[in-house]
Amino acid sequence: MKTSKKNLMDCLRQIRPIEADIYAEAEKEAELGNVPVEQLLIKQGVVSDTDMALAIAEYLEIRPICLANFTPEAPLIELLEREKWKELRALPICKFGNRLTLAMADPFDIVTRDAIASGTDMELVTVVALEKEIEEVIEALSNDAGQGLEDILKDMADEGEVEVGKESIDDANLDDLLETAGEAPVIRVVNSILIEAMRKQASDIHIEPMEKTVRLRNRVDGMLYESPSPPKNMQNAIVSRLKIMSDLDIAERRIPQDGRFKIKALGKEVDIRMSILPTVHGEKVVMRILDKTALAPNLGALGLDQLSLDNFSYALAQPFGMILVTGPTGSGKTTTLYSALQELNEVGTNIITTENPVEYQLDGINQVQINPTVGLTFAAALRSILRQDPDVVMVGEIRDKETATIAVEAALTGHLVLSTLHTNDAAGAIARLIDMGIEPFMLASSLLLTQAQRLYRRLCPVCKKEIDIPLETLKKNRIDPTTLADAQFYQKTGCPKCNSIGYKGRGGIMEILLVNDVIRKTVLNNTEADAIAKIAIQNGMRTLREAGLDRVREGVTTIEEIMRVTSEH
Repeated sequence: MKTSKKNLMDCLRQIRPIEADIYAEAEKEAELGNVPVEQLLIKQGVVSDTDMALAIAEYLEIRPICLANFTPEAPLIELLEREKWKELRALPICKFGNRLTLAMADPFDIVTRDAIASGTDMELVTVVALEKEIEEVIEALSNDAGQGLEDILKDMADEGEVEVGKESIDDANLDDLLETAGEAPVIRVVNSILIEAMRKQASDIHIEPMEKTVRLRNRVDGMLYESPSPPKNMQNAIVSRLKIMSDLDIAERRIPQDGRFKIKALGKEVDIRMSILPTVHGEKVVMRILDKTALAPNLGALGLDQLSLDNFSYALAQPFGMILVTGPTGSGKTTTLYSALQELNEVGTNIITTENPVEYQLDGINQVQINPTVGLTFAAALRSILRQDPDVVMVGEIRDKETATIAVEAALTGHLVLSTLHTNDAAGAIARLIDMGIEPFMLASSLLLTQAQRLYRRLCPVCKKEIDIPLETLKKNRIDPTTLADAQFYQKTGCPKCNSIGYKGRGGIMEILLVNDVIRKTVLNNTEADAIAKIAIQNGMRTLREAGLDRVREGVTTIEEIMRVTSEH
């Protein structure tokens, strides 16, 4: 922030001339009251707050801004708590890259600037605005119909049973719906449940009927956290509303139902995949939030270590063969495969996938939805796909011998095949396919790479706290402290930016077994997973535990988190 050669009063006099005797009197009074003369002149009505804002802009050589009829984008407001913006007398205007344009009533306030820079982890560009206009904008945001779920539920605590009528609904734009204060109570609650989950960057929403209550939980970074719950008398109405949005049968409550709908909120459009399961106390709803903007555009954006990235990129560059991604449910296998497909997605490459279900629809890629009820299984789809002149084939999951055999044969006959398996480690994928009945010599010839992965929670960069080396934790998990002697350990604390959790966002760790001549020979001679893993480690493979400890050394997560997501090999 530059300053002009004139002082602030010179700039003010240039904008609003002040008679000498009036200024002299004000200066004397300001000195006696130990207050800035500028504040006193505004209080006395000699100059307006607009005059002062223009003078500050001139003095600091920054832009003034009028906030009348201005509405900031929701994602920018969510960078900090709404009350925090009001307390700091500041408002985010726009964002470009890592630069945030910030309107401030008092740009001289370095403490506030530092607090916002630290809280948002962004570089600030300051403009000056009237304090009353900043307050009006924040007040309008606080009072809109998009109030917090907790407040809405308090308002409805004493209302009776709520009913929902059948109605047609297009893709729901929640930003528009939330502006209508007169919406039916159940619509406001459902909208707020969805908005709240998106604000917290949740991956799943669980609405669970209990005997006397309804429990609402959001899965954030792989862990479930409880949210304020709607009253029991709204249970059926909420489920019915969600069924309407998914175009399901609201009268059917005896059998499971699956649906899907699209919503627009917080400046983006997301798909919601919904599953309804009848339980003894009513229908349990789980909604998966599928945000295409959160997908990594390529492997490099997954945040892998250099060795994992190099090995995976090498396998993807091969013209044919099989790549297997393994790990438990929720370990990010689909995200990794989609990132790989986007890297391969070129005009000259025919990519076809078979999935159950198709989670994200990707431009330029032919995606087939499995439908076992009509006979469209993975195996049946794969047979047809191979007659479609594919270059790259992605099989959502290999579950049986038939699918495995076709996939291996496709890899041997000039196709690049990507798929997933449910095994615990990279070597286990080879043993699993052999157990399914695939001949070892076929695997040795077709496999390019097997990979196991896990997702760990990243420490919130704003509030993580340094700690001494946790010797007890290392001893308990049989880790030699000398191997981490150079590491700075951290622990979670919690702040508004991470919703007081201490973690914000997730990263991936991978165990990559690149199939070379030594591994091929091992597979032909010994199909035991332990034997294959032992040879792979001797050839430079880093285990999941080792990859996780590297993240601890980098200070991006805690030792407890890595122990939680990895097992000892």
